Amino acid sequence: SWDTSDWESAWEGGDNKEEESTSDKKGEPWLQDCVVSLSPCADLLVVAREQKAAFLSAKWRTDDSGREEMTLGVSWTGTLSEVLLCIFTSCLNTFFRSSTGRPDWTCVVVGFTSGYVRFYTESGVLLLAQLLHEDPVLRLKCRTYEIPRHPGVTEQHEELSILYPAAMVTIDGFSLFQSLRACRNQVARAAAAGNDVIQPPPLAYKKWGLQEMDTIVDHSSVGIMTLCVFDQMKNASILGGFNASVKGSPPAMSQYVTVGSGPYTGFYYAIEGSSQPLLSHVAMAVASKLTSALFSAASGWLGWNKNKNEEEAPQKQKPKVEPATPLSIRFGLPDSRRHGESICLSPCNTLAGVTDDFGRVTLLDLARGIAIRMWKGYRDAQLGWLQVPEERSERDLSPSASLPRRHALFLIIYAPRRGILEVWAMQQGPRVGAFTVGKHCRLLYAGYRLMGVNSVTSQGWQLHTQQVCLLDPITGALRTVNIPFHLALSDKKSERAKDMHLVKKLTTLLRSRDTELDILESEARSILLDIKHPAVKKQALESLLSNKNTPVSCLVNITRALDDTLKRQEPEEVDAGLLQLCSSQLKLLQLYTDIQQLHSATDVEEISTSMLLHSLKTQTEYFSCLSFAGNFLFWSCLCGKSPLHKVCYTLQQAGISPQQLLVSWWERLGESWDQDVTGCPLLFLFLHLGAVEESWDPQSISPWWQQVRTTCVQSHNAAAALLAALVTHRAAKASITSRADSKVEKRHSEWEAVSLELEQWVVCVRQLEDVLVLQTLLLVPPPPGATGGATVQCSIKTLLEGGTGGIADSVSKWVFRQDISPERLKEILQKRGNKEADDNVDPPWLTEDNSIVWYLFIMIKVWLICFLLCFPELLLALCQRFPHSLSPDFLFAHCCWEYVVQWNKDPEEGQYLCWSVEHLKMVSSPHIQQGVCTMMWSTFIVKRFSAATFLMEKDVGMGDKAMTSFLGCCVQLLNILMEADSAVEEVSAPELSIEEAWSGAEGPASIAELALEQKGVHYPLVQHHCLLASLLHAAMTFSVKVKPFSLFDSKGKNAFFRDLTTIQLMPSGDMDPGLVSVRQEFLLRVLTGWVQAIDDPSSSTPLPSSGPRAEWWPSLCLELGSLLQVNPDILRRHLVCELYSQGLDLRAEEVMLEVEDKDVLGSQLLVLTGQRLSYSLLHSQNQTQAAMELLAMDPHELRCPLIPLPQTSRLVGRLIEILPENHAQYSLALHLLEAVEVLTTED
Repeated sequence: SWDTSDWESAWEGGDNKEEESTSDKKGEPWLQDCVVSLSPCADLLVVAREQKAAFLSAKWRTDDSGREEMTLGVSWTGTLSEVLLCIFTSCLNTFFRSSTGRPDWTCVVVGFTSGYVRFYTESGVLLLAQLLHEDPVLRLKCRTYEIPRHPGVTEQHEELSILYPAAMVTIDGFSLFQSLRACRNQVARAAAAGNDVIQPPPLAYKKWGLQEMDTIVDHSSVGIMTLCVFDQMKNASILGGFNASVKGSPPAMSQYVTVGSGPYTGFYYAIEGSSQPLLSHVAMAVASKLTSALFSAASGWLGWNKNKNEEEAPQKQKPKVEPATPLSIRFGLPDSRRHGESICLSPCNTLAGVTDDFGRVTLLDLARGIAIRMWKGYRDAQLGWLQVPEERSERDLSPSASLPRRHALFLIIYAPRRGILEVWAMQQGPRVGAFTVGKHCRLLYAGYRLMGVNSVTSQGWQLHTQQVCLLDPITGALRTVNIPFHLALSDKKSERAKDMHLVKKLTTLLRSRDTELDILESEARSILLDIKHPAVKKQALESLLSNKNTPVSCLVNITRALDDTLKRQEPEEVDAGLLQLCSSQLKLLQLYTDIQQLHSATDVEEISTSMLLHSLKTQTEYFSCLSFAGNFLFWSCLCGKSPLHKVCYTLQQAGISPQQLLVSWWERLGESWDQDVTGCPLLFLFLHLGAVEESWDPQSISPWWQQVRTTCVQSHNAAAALLAALVTHRAAKASITSRADSKVEKRHSEWEAVSLELEQWVVCVRQLEDVLVLQTLLLVPPPPGATGGATVQCSIKTLLEGGTGGIADSVSKWVFRQDISPERLKEILQKRGNKEADDNVDPPWLTEDNSIVWYLFIMIKVWLICFLLCFPELLLALCQRFPHSLSPDFLFAHCCWEYVVQWNKDPEEGQYLCWSVEHLKMVSSPHIQQGVCTMMWSTFIVKRFSAATFLMEKDVGMGDKAMTSFLGCCVQLLNILMEADSAVEEVSAPELSIEEAWSGAEGPASIAELALEQKGVHYPLVQHHCLLASLLHAAMTFSVKVKPFSLFDSKGKNAFFRDLTTIQLMPSGDMDPGLVSVRQEFLLRVLTGWVQAIDDPSSSTPLPSSGPRAEWWPSLCLELGSLLQVNPDILRRHLVCELYSQGLDLRAEEVMLEVEDKDVLGSQLLVLTGQRLSYSLLHSQNQTQAAMELLAMDPHELRCPLIPLPQTSRLVGRLIEILPENHAQYSLALHLLEAVEVLTTED
């Protein structure tokens, strides 16, 4: 027993002095009675009460002000099987990390009153359930992997710990992660296949029986620890006396800390290896089943595909609970009157905060096992920890910067009785923050990070986890607690803390509107000069410059004072970045003042200093902000209200050159074109400020203009780039012409260089015109419901890098997005004119006019041309601009390839493959057709075709409908290949070319070029595969069960799925009669299936061109019969009898004309006619001798027995015509004729 006399006397005075009153429970929000858990990534919130639970998932939405914010919306609600007590959410990650660092999925672990622990997905699907102990589950806690910050620190592994009233269960995190991932994959496969979810095997775990403690309400698993040698000797001498022996190496132990009563806090140590993982008899049974299942089954989740009845039996039986391994308490903190309520472990696993029923918060040193600090007046407190790394400053770029960063530890205490949230620095630090919050909030502290992370996958990975959050049930807001590192430093020694205080003081001063300007300037200057840290001083200066209410003169004086102070210091003590920022700001402020004075006489709209400076965050953006000020700088010059030379002189005095202005404007071109319509006039003025360098050699291409062209080439905004190129071309032409006129006496070679430079501009403008039309076409929105990816961004650079087929590839992707059928595309291309665009003529808008009207004319004309056309006219205009790159064969070949690629991504979309084949049919060149067919077959088709032949549907990945369509496309593809192979000898291969302006394309070859490089095919081998594809297509269409290889001999089997360009040994000579009989039986069943598909004798509508009712099936069977050495006359006779049996007499008569052996056909039709008359006599009163003989025939073999007598009479007449008079059954035909006449007379 524990001796607590000293402890009891120590707490006599202050236990009952708290002035906390119990609030009325009726006024509390319902959330106070719920169990709440938030995932460490704050993307899933679980709220549960008794048997009901709700999962809320994070979603991004845009509020009314256009700001993106994250909300938590209900993603699943439901009722669980029993009352739950505790819950926690764990984010899991795979071994393949994503670029965002976010978890792949989140698992919800729930503990129930029965002792069960169940694992759910974020959508409420049960993954795993296991009974670990027959007591209510009190707490669930998780420990995840943390990167050791210092050498020698024991690496802690992942672990899930489950607390029961007298026991604790621990599950290794790695095995749990593997099991949960396997369960989730199995559930997903079962849901996709429509099968039942298979019971997974139970988890391996360790169970400890916590002894010598009266009650336990909470716990923390600290992790594996190893005693130092001194502590090991100390413990050995205390426990074993003077003669105690010490082992050579201290054992590794798992430390567990519990809170409750008797004692108030307990410390347990479990030596590693003292307890083996437990497996119940259910696991043993599953393991024995697994042994036999692995040898008897090849599919399913690890072979556990047993009979459903066999699985239900062990589920109904209550699982056996393994006994716990006793674990004695090592020591504790005894206090008989104090009852611990909760314990919260710090992220560094060295400290823990404990709350009790006396309203105290106790800080424990877990390594020494002592209480080192206590707070009073925090009844019902909720705790959390925040570990903050030290910020990397600009001066940390030194050899010592590679050392581990310092971390500050803060304890978060939420006191709901007082409605206050406090932040305390550890271990003996002051309170650094206090926030007034609601009295009914919940402090959510996970205490763990992502599961499934180890020392390998965590390298260079930023784990995006929220450490502490506060949930306000009144407003529904979820707030995070963020604390700067410097608050952990001593107030007397922290210069940074003082600097941050001065920054706050400056911010408050700038917000005040009643401060006099003189006072504002003096106080702001004093604050700025008092700040010590360069980074903070830079932040304060930027805050001052961005203030809209501060006059320019005040900004100039303060910035100049700071600049002078920095220049008076020693060079090695001055931050170079801060000094450069001050210098650039002074220049820009002076420029603003000068330009404002120039425009003071005009009515130009002024902009504030902050608008001019708002983008100045670093020195590298000094010139980039000028692109936002085009109106302010130059609009009055464009309007003729201010002289241009004065503005130029002012800019030069500020150190700004025309080249810098142009580069700055160009950087913002793609972003601000749609918003800043003054961009092109601004560029026009920049180029006329003397942008061409005087040192340029006229005999070569100007590097300056080449830089401008390069920017145009890389721009994805074709319209903006084209307008910019037109303006730049105009300026370059004027500059070059003036230089040439001033040097007329030079040699003639210089004139050639000038022509070369202008020719480069002509080509660039021509390319941008083409890209603009192409981009306009690509931006046409697809029809509603159409599939396809995002719009492809195109530029001159991307098209050139895409190779000779880049343009056709972009258009083919657009055709797929627009869902344009091959026939519609062919109809559009047939309207294509023969007139080709002249590449040598300058565009009509390259005029010599120099006014702003000229610029507006350009802008309006370009946009009207592109956007007033519908997509057929746009496509036609694009094809006229690319007569070679978008020739019909080129475009159809790329469309064919695009559709087969999309089909390969989703084989269930059989329409994609059908349209791919249809596009291929449109190609007029047999050489291109043959090459594309060969590539399609070897790349996409042959693997699935082989799998279909071997009846391995699970590998094919297609259903029956998609498989039928696939086999039909295979037949068409091989037929196209055979026709193209026969025609390649008759025509020459086409010569592929490309437009002159795009001759510099470098990249992958086009589909047409690759097709022409393919080898010729072996015609008999293609025909052999086509025969197999036709048989499989027929079998799938009419549901005829057949083993495809049973229809071929050994030579035919060996020739399948070989390279179509190789010569193989093909079947020859007469086939085995047994094999021919099997083939014949198959074709007869196909013909029967076709007749049954067109079973409507009264329908006069023509048969469709595809599907099981297509009219070409009989001719195909006859063609296949000739290839398979089956007598075609047998097929025709069978078809005639089937058609008569179906009541399709007219179709039967057409086929009868082609039958050669009329005698055998007549005998077959006599039986069929007798069956028809037998059916008629059953409803007749005539009982003649012939009638009695006919009644003996069974009419049920007829599929359509109810046939009008005139049709039967016509059939009997046909019989008498085809049977010779000496035929043995000729007399029977006459009797049938007599019977038909009698029946007709009765009717």
